[in-house]
Amino acid sequence: MGQRIDFHHDPDAPKPNSLVPSVNVIVTNDAGDLLMIHRTDNDNWAPPGGAIDLGESIPQAAVRETLEETGITCEITGLVGTYSDPGHVILYTSNGEARQEFSIVLTARAVSGKPTPSDESREVRWMPRGQVLSLRMDRSMRMRIERYLSEASSPYVG
Repeated sequence: MGQRIDFHHDPDAPKPNSLVPSVNVIVTNDAGDLLMIHRTDNDNWAPPGGAIDLGESIPQAAVRETLEETGITCEITGLVGTYSDPGHVILYTSNGEARQEFSIVLTARAVSGKPTPSDESREVRWMPRGQVLSLRMDRSMRMRIERYLSEASSPYVG
């Protein structure tokens, strides 16, 4: 399996060769804990998420990706923001794809299931709100979670 390497306004970053709409989902349980995955491709923690497939809506992609990566079925409840910084390039070493960031971050509540790792997540865990930022994560994921935790009254657009 290849790696995912995130570059943030790095002059040595590869030139982007793709732009793929994707979703991240901040899923909470009844206790208010956040669902986090320990990614297999970069060893960081992140909310579940992935590319939006042709023929599916943003909420459908969010529910599918969450279930695939975590074993949790969720219901979409809101929007954290949109993230499209052209200075954030994500290199996938398995195929040489250098993707410009394009992510829509949604909120959701867990409906059923139990945390179960997948090929993309070596560990899946419910993290208390006050502890989630102590996890090792890429700064782009940290920014998304911080926005959610800030309980901002409007979505981030960037």
